[in-house]
Amino acid sequence: QVQLVESGGGLVQAGGSLRLSCAASGRTFGSYAMGWFRQAPEKEREFVVATGMTTYYADSVKGRFTISRDNAKNTVYLQMNSLQPEDTAVYYCAAQQGSWPTRDSYDYKYWGQGTQVTVSS
Repeated sequence: QVQLVESGGGLVQAGGSLRLSCAASGRTFGSYAMGWFRQAPEKEREFVVATGMTTYYADSVKGRFTISRDNAKNTVYLQMNSLQPEDTAVYYCAAQQGSWPTRDSYDYKYWGQGTQVTVSS
């Protein structure tokens, strides 16, 4: 069982930056692939980035967002730069067992509660 808790969301102006954190419980954090997804109002949840043996970014965030993880702290981070209003969403951290990350939310068994990111124009 893995429990995930996100933090770091907030309100930022367009062009600004935020860093999200996702703290995980459990002693086998390093064996999980980790992902970030987001869901804007009245839209489906969409893939943002995932990391494990490799890292995948959605085209919409490539070059602006960076995922990193600190296995010693059981934490994964999402550095978001050059934020735009279209990045406004609830951001969710997710974990899937195994080292190979995927872009499909159905592959992720564990989810955090989400953190709101709002980018004003």
